[in-house]
Amino acid sequence: MEFQSKVIIEPFQVKSVQSLDFTTRDERSAALKEARYNLFRLPAQKVLIDLLTDSGTSAMSSEQWAALQRGDESYAGAKSFQKFQSKVQELTGYEYIIPTHQGRAAERLLFSVLSERRGSTAEPQWVPNNSHFDTTRANIEAVGFRAIDFVSPAAQKVQEAIPFKGNMDVEALKKFLESTPRSQIPVGMLTLTNNSCGGQPVSLENIREVSRLYRHYGIPFILDACRFAENVAFICRDEEKGRMPAEVAREIFSLADGCSFSAKKDALVNIGGFLALKSSDWVEDLHSQLILTEGFPTYGGLAGRDLEAMTQGLDEVLEPAYLEYRLASLEYLGKFCEQKGIPYLKPVGGHALYLDAASFYPHLKWSDYPGQSLALSLYLEGGLRSCEIGSLMFGRQFDGTEKAHGVELVRLAIPRRVYTQSHMDYCLELIEFVFHQRKAAKAVRILKEPKRLRHFTAEFSW
Repeated sequence: MEFQSKVIIEPFQVKSVQSLDFTTRDERSAALKEARYNLFRLPAQKVLIDLLTDSGTSAMSSEQWAALQRGDESYAGAKSFQKFQSKVQELTGYEYIIPTHQGRAAERLLFSVLSERRGSTAEPQWVPNNSHFDTTRANIEAVGFRAIDFVSPAAQKVQEAIPFKGNMDVEALKKFLESTPRSQIPVGMLTLTNNSCGGQPVSLENIREVSRLYRHYGIPFILDACRFAENVAFICRDEEKGRMPAEVAREIFSLADGCSFSAKKDALVNIGGFLALKSSDWVEDLHSQLILTEGFPTYGGLAGRDLEAMTQGLDEVLEPAYLEYRLASLEYLGKFCEQKGIPYLKPVGGHALYLDAASFYPHLKWSDYPGQSLALSLYLEGGLRSCEIGSLMFGRQFDGTEKAHGVELVRLAIPRRVYTQSHMDYCLELIEFVFHQRKAAKAVRILKEPKRLRHFTAEFSW
């Protein structure tokens, strides 16, 4: 009889470590006051477990560290770019590859060029998506366009374990496209996985349907693909069983006209990103903008060593053993919350556990920002840094008014290949402790905020 383990082990071993900084509750209380109750403003040495984001926080592999040494730092036409370009072309099937220093730089380039090409117009310009995340929405609105979301109605059913909650609401999108002049839609998008809705995946069938709609109406289709591999993992597990991840990824990219990509997620690196396009229509303008603000088109604001690390990471992220481990590690967190009656967004997503702050703190209104209150409590009691995903992040509307986001969540984003199971067990014990203290939760008030992306720098009282 052959041994079969029921445990899915990490498909890697640790070769380098970094010491953690321990603090007392009094020290954390003082740190919160100094940071004006904004967790983004905390110094990292005051944080024990940092789940603020999974962006740029991955642990690189030994092969990626070796790749750094192979970086060609030539200003133009570097060998490292040629390798990177070839890998992205192989992965996506797109011919035109434009490196950037991170995803939001790719977004800024894209929407700046689209805005310039539209010129001055009195017509509103709409960019539909399942859900735009914060920087995508901000870059759209910064050029005067309007971001509009058509997420599946299932996304609002936080406590129901419905698969592929990240899907586009195809019927709503269809009605919008039927009723809106083509001249008012410069581009259509789809985000994989859907970060705003709990890291929930989009089904392959939904991607196909969205592609058919955009193509029917002649609208360029751009994927926000920063977590494409995690989305592929769900498809391979729950929809297209037996297919290899790289094969599914290639089909997904073939359904769109291009993608924006933050390599700080599913390329397993600390910096980097790119735009990739099928057609050359926008490329000359994009290169002009790139040279103006980022760098020459063959390095795009990155060192050659960064391009090498991204190239290697795009190979590693589609390894079946890694993807199986990634989903299993998140499911472990969800099972604990289920057993303890702790409210969380079901099913657990691909990169984070999302706590349901509205159910945690039913006595707090959306305008009390229950997600921020919960995130502050997790830090105060145990040194865990997380991120509110709710009305603080998304409540301000295009016209400056405030509106409830619909779901009030706290995201515990799990950095890739960084923390062990004991670190996660500590976090779960802390969550349970804070849950038992939930009746004492206090409202959060905004004292000072910027015009855009307020959650990054705003000041609060609590």
